[in-house]
Amino acid sequence: MKILVLNGPNLNLLGRREPHIYGSTTLAEILKKLEQLGKELGAEIVPFQSNHEGALVDFLHKHIDEADGALLNPAGLTQYGVSLHDAIKTMPFPVIEVHISNRHAREHWRGHSIISPAVMATVEGLGWRSYTAALRALVEILKEKKS
Repeated sequence: MKILVLNGPNLNLLGRREPHIYGSTTLAEILKKLEQLGKELGAEIVPFQSNHEGALVDFLHKHIDEADGALLNPAGLTQYGVSLHDAIKTMPFPVIEVHISNRHAREHWRGHSIISPAVMATVEGLGWRSYTAALRALVEILKEKKS
């Protein structure tokens, strides 16, 4: 089982960027946790981070026929990533939107996601645990689908 883990703009700065909101855990540390959990669950994790929307879209396109599912933290593209939204809708596999913070408890404009209508579900507000919770759910869903 191959699970893509896409991370959008500024997530390469996790651990340094506004730790009072995003915590002190780095993206590398989150990915390590996901890889360990993936092994336990029987899933290969394929990580990717870019500060550019087109690179995220290209990554999805590249894996369209290989991946079983994806986790996506669109970060700053959450509100305006039209091409990312369209790419997700084209994927033949489920995508779960992930956010470290609870967007609805922050600035009003963060509450809207152009990505949410294109994904299966959204997991947010659990800090780095949003990723592991989303991975567990996605793997369970994919296993149920296969049986």
